Amino acid sequence: MPSPDNEASPPGDGTPSPGNGTSASDDLFQLVFRSAPWTFQSLYVTARLGLADLLGDGPLTSDELAVATESDADALYRFCRAVAALGLFREHPGRIFELTSTGEAFRGGGLAQFTIVNGAENFRSWADVMYSVRTGKPAFDRVYGMPAFAFLDRDEEARKVFHTMVGRGTVPPAVDSCDFSSDTTVVDLGGSVGTLLAHVLRERPELRGVLQDLPSVVGEAPTVLAGAGVAGRVEIVGRSFFDGVPAGGSTYVLSRVLHDWGDEDALRILRNVRAAMTEDSRLVVIDQVIPEGGGFHPGKFSDLQMLVVLGGRERTVEEFRGLLLRAGLKIRALRPPADDPAGSPRTEAVIEAGV
Repeated sequence: MPSPDNEASPPGDGTPSPGNGTSASDDLFQLVFRSAPWTFQSLYVTARLGLADLLGDGPLTSDELAVATESDADALYRFCRAVAALGLFREHPGRIFELTSTGEAFRGGGLAQFTIVNGAENFRSWADVMYSVRTGKPAFDRVYGMPAFAFLDRDEEARKVFHTMVGRGTVPPAVDSCDFSSDTTVVDLGGSVGTLLAHVLRERPELRGVLQDLPSVVGEAPTVLAGAGVAGRVEIVGRSFFDGVPAGGSTYVLSRVLHDWGDEDALRILRNVRAAMTEDSRLVVIDQVIPEGGGFHPGKFSDLQMLVVLGGRERTVEEFRGLLLRAGLKIRALRPPADDPAGSPRTEAVIEAGV
């Protein structure tokens, strides 16, 4: 989270300002204050209204932003002022706001979509988090009366935002550490609209691909694949991986998929993959891997998101190893994030497995 602007004034009631803590109590206040709902939901408003995109061509007043977004002028000014304190905007006299270099990251793309997804239905699920703590079940199901993926299948707008995030967001950097030079066919399971598969095939004209996801998801894939110039080399399969996996792949990819599911469902997926593999095939899993021991790692928090929203989980290496063994697979290699041999908290690891 960007730090508040250095010129921000402390609250008028004398409450210590976050970031200026001089004691353990002040540090805890800073943590609570910065992680409170008003912080994330201010970013949600920014993403949902596309404020960074509107400011991309130059500064605008909050009144002009309000007209463009059909918002209340005074309310929107107050949100813009708070977002400026977080460092995404720069406020000038006359209620004029300018986009900062930090705010540029909110212009379209996966980060804004991530914020929208987690500021809407997912955010409401967290209000019932104690249900998940006490039962081990996703609060989302209780709040909406159905699992998250069933909700997405019924709600077109939510589904579009979600798959824009997972399908047109950033390709996991970890995929570039994978060697596809000896492959003939890469099968991307749960690959959304094909962004990752297109990335893999673009530089490898001899390689073919198979994209599998739900029929309601892969409808936009031909456009994405054609835009990358690889559509003629990809077979699209509109089917749940719980119902089977295409045979004949040299490499099967599960990128940011297994963490969506609890162990039994993840095992069903892996067994279907194993049934489709030959003795020479390999499986590539790209996911967060939680390190053993203490210390900060974002996987420990995305693990809670998986619990509360999807009923899934992030896993340690040993938990992955146990799942793979139960599916008849063995870990051949484990590569931590490429930019940090010790493991970066910002990107996923790669697990390669085979029979």
